[in-house]
Amino acid sequence: MALRARILGAAAGGGLPQWNCGCENCTLARTGAIPSRTQSSLACTADGRNWVILNASPDIREQIAGAPPLHPTGLRESPVKAVLLTNGDIDHVAGLLTLREKQAFTLYATREIHAVLAANPIFAALDAALVDRVAVELGTPVEIVPGLRAELFAVPGKVPLYLEGDEVQTDLEGEQTVGVHLRTAGESAFYIPGCAALTGTLRQRLDGADLVFFDGTLWQDDEMIRAGLGQKTGQRMGHISMSGPEGSIAAFEGLGVGRKVFIHMNNTNPVLRPDAPERRAAEAAGWTIGEDGMEVTP
Repeated sequence: MALRARILGAAAGGGLPQWNCGCENCTLARTGAIPSRTQSSLACTADGRNWVILNASPDIREQIAGAPPLHPTGLRESPVKAVLLTNGDIDHVAGLLTLREKQAFTLYATREIHAVLAANPIFAALDAALVDRVAVELGTPVEIVPGLRAELFAVPGKVPLYLEGDEVQTDLEGEQTVGVHLRTAGESAFYIPGCAALTGTLRQRLDGADLVFFDGTLWQDDEMIRAGLGQKTGQRMGHISMSGPEGSIAAFEGLGVGRKVFIHMNNTNPVLRPDAPERRAAEAAGWTIGEDGMEVTP
């Protein structure tokens, strides 16, 4: 079986253009000068018939409509057999409410993420008789759709914004933020849409990987401050930046990853502009800038 991965949404929360933003990227996207992008999500399959969606973005209805392999095959028959969540962020769970239409599928997440959903009664709209909620232990591979196994592992991050308290730790490692190692019989890939730092343990895990989809939220840590659009740095939001000596581009050097794809890019990120020097620098370092609808194989 061959692993197929289709980027449903390559943007971070808010998408591109963001509804209330008039920054350069959003303005260009509204005019069609650069491609728009929906919010973070990836669809994967091993057999071409049974698909899993990694993170249910608020744009999931639009994303499925634009992905023919995910279209219904009968009156109430969908190729989407499972959803897997990597954290409890709004841009990764809100789409579950769109999937409430009495459709059977399996919802995979860590116990901690399931607990976040269970604590909010609105997610009871997912009929328990049809949606099987399966808790996945870190480090324990599970077959999420036929022929495709996933192993979850902790990556540095933080709790969702709506769960933050007075003090926020942005480099927590546990069940609140995870990466996914996807495997078929002969291929594998990693999906890490949110990550605060590339630790030695994570570098060792990714060394020699065939394919990695990785957090590309910001080009530089103070990007949103410089743009006049906020007061938080990337680190405060729990995201490693692309550039700089502590950035992901530098951290991936020498790891021997076959293909590296940036996803989960904020609307301010200059790499979203095809003619930007930052885009050329990322591509010169061997990175692909993810776009909605892009299919990638190991």
